Amino acid sequence: MEPTSTRSPGAGRPAPEPGGYDPLARFRAAAAARETAGLRRALRHRAPDHGGLIDLASNDYLGLARDPRPARAAAEATLRWGTGSTGSRLVTGSTSLHAELEDALCAFTQAPRALVFSSGYLANLAAVATLGRGALVVSEEGNHASIIDGCRLARSRVVVTPHKDVMAVEKALADRAEEHAIVVTDALFSVDGDLAPLAELHAAAVRHGALLVVDEAHALGVVGPGGRGAVHALGLAGDPHVVRTVTLSKALGAQGGAVLAAPEIVDTLVDTGRPFIFDTGLAPGSVAGALAALGILRNQPELPEYARQRAGELAAMAAGLGLEAGEPAGAVVPVVLGRPDVALQGAAVCAELGVRVGCFRPPSVPHGRSCLRLTARANLSSDDLAVIRVALTAVAEMKVNG
Repeated sequence: MEPTSTRSPGAGRPAPEPGGYDPLARFRAAAAARETAGLRRALRHRAPDHGGLIDLASNDYLGLARDPRPARAAAEATLRWGTGSTGSRLVTGSTSLHAELEDALCAFTQAPRALVFSSGYLANLAAVATLGRGALVVSEEGNHASIIDGCRLARSRVVVTPHKDVMAVEKALADRAEEHAIVVTDALFSVDGDLAPLAELHAAAVRHGALLVVDEAHALGVVGPGGRGAVHALGLAGDPHVVRTVTLSKALGAQGGAVLAAPEIVDTLVDTGRPFIFDTGLAPGSVAGALAALGILRNQPELPEYARQRAGELAAMAAGLGLEAGEPAGAVVPVVLGRPDVALQGAAVCAELGVRVGCFRPPSVPHGRSCLRLTARANLSSDDLAVIRVALTAVAEMKVNG
């Protein structure tokens, strides 16, 4: 029998000389490696008007973030309720505005119940981590980071399936030993801009007794009649197998998120969802801004169609210039340039010519798929499109020559 070691952890390492250990050295080395790979990131503080640049980088799909009506509602609510919610939703962080927004989201999306969070990220964390606890979690490889983190927090077995591979989902559900399972997917993928096969995923979930959790962050306000989302467009809004998460910070131009689901699901999140219980509630000004934006969307149901139309025009423009552009199902148009440094250069070229675009590099996208992400807005003008064409033409020339 081997003797039990009495050495303390790390006993095999030589003790550092006094003052010889640099606790920041490894971080500097990692930053240098990221610099070499073109993966350094920097905060860029924008001006209120984007510095005069045409905005194709934000998620303000309907142009409501600068609309005076939600801004006025947010200002009035802030003056009445204060700048913050002052506590968690279960203590002092719930106001009548929160209840009004939850009722309005239910009415608009035909959801049984709604629960508002301080961000869409936390809504996903709560839904996936809470509902996935003790269950098999089947997650699509293109899912947002908030879903991935929710899978980790669930501390359950996770099967990651290839992009839009329904058969892989079927197999994972059929082969499971766990009694319960959830399937989780983006509705509209945030970089590729394509839709998940929700009808097929729903059928698989029903066949195998699983919940389907759908993140509609990029679909609400853009996809389906009146922008009610992909789940609503399929007639699945009230289905007990389906749980939706949404954000209030994209098409609605405000801040926050929500879970839309059956009462039993919402009650479970209120009782046991740590990202809900222990987080300070969404500020009243943001609640009021989102509520006003939702009212605009309800009264102007043509706005989502305008956003989708502009996205189609951007994709056709890029493809016509020889660039690899995805076919948009919503407002997101990826223009793939390949290497991170080329994508950075392309974004810089666009900025020089008056257009601000998103620049996505690993780990946000797979290696070799660094891209410019163009996000269309319902209020892009013909003059805007003319400037955008000049910028994309320069990007195409750069790619050919570079």
